[in-house]
Amino acid sequence: MPVPKINIRTMAREDLAQWLEQYNEPHFRAKQIFEWLWIKGADHFDMMTNLPQSLRARLEESFVFHIAEVDIVQKSQDGTIKVGFTLHDGRTVEGVIIPTSKRITACISSQVGCSLHCSFCATGQLKRDRNLDFSEIVDQVRGLNRLALDQFGRGLTNIVFMGMGEPLLNLEEVFRATEILTAEEAMNMASRRITLSTVGIVRGIRKLAERGSKFNLAWSLHAATNAKRAQIMDINKSNPIEEMVEAIKEFYAHTKRKITLEYILFQKFNDSEEDARNLVSIAKEFPCFINLIEYNSVEGVPLERTTPTRSRRFLEILTDNGLEAHIRRSRGHDIDAACGQLAGKNNDLKRLLP
Repeated sequence: MPVPKINIRTMAREDLAQWLEQYNEPHFRAKQIFEWLWIKGADHFDMMTNLPQSLRARLEESFVFHIAEVDIVQKSQDGTIKVGFTLHDGRTVEGVIIPTSKRITACISSQVGCSLHCSFCATGQLKRDRNLDFSEIVDQVRGLNRLALDQFGRGLTNIVFMGMGEPLLNLEEVFRATEILTAEEAMNMASRRITLSTVGIVRGIRKLAERGSKFNLAWSLHAATNAKRAQIMDINKSNPIEEMVEAIKEFYAHTKRKITLEYILFQKFNDSEEDARNLVSIAKEFPCFINLIEYNSVEGVPLERTTPTRSRRFLEILTDNGLEAHIRRSRGHDIDAACGQLAGKNNDLKRLLP
């Protein structure tokens, strides 16, 4: 029975170097192959023209290329672009490009589906199918960057892990992806321009703290008491607010990176003056910035977006207490690309590109 070939794009550079060593290849070959994979974008071994033919043949015998392909693309009236990526096994994930005058942000996925079942989120209605490997994460960024250059004449400036899945439940692959994204000889993205968004995984936050990760951290809070938060986010039962606060304080102590608190305002659920004061109490525990988010409706979910009047009053209470906060306007709502709307409905997308 033949030995299954390994996807070469999931190999760490040190593992590739070890594989080459058994064939007495010089050490610089690993660097050459790395450059072909992550800088020049090779998708077959014949492209690697600075390698000997014998080595290319050996690579062909041992490895395969699995590349996440840009499949279907849809553009919103506000300029936001949603992209469906098809993976080697036929599964799909979605990514989003969010352009503004000053930056172009890529919102990327870390899992196929999600296991956390937040009641207000379209992705949460899916089951978690599998984790993405680091190459599939990097492929999203590369694909979105190419599309940004084509559509806007400039590449990505920021990356946010706010797409499908929970990045802190796939942390090792996320770390490996960010090593490629930040490597000077690869994409050279500054770590301060990468944000990991989490519903609140205490052990994951502590791992980030231990590593001294310089990425930005966003906590999807959405309710400021355990009782309310547990109604809409199952994760709060095992990772309550007080434990998350302590983990985030530890993260800040190690990294000195200000936290972003994400708070969707739901009408008559978490948008009262008392809710705002409860949020103030949490936000005073560590340096942070608060994003108040307009809710984007999801089919079958009874929650509704709050009113502009209640939003403004909520914001006023936060700022009157000395907190940095603003109301984040929704983008891409008309193509189901806004916060909480990614659900892999690629069959409903139209093609933007030929």
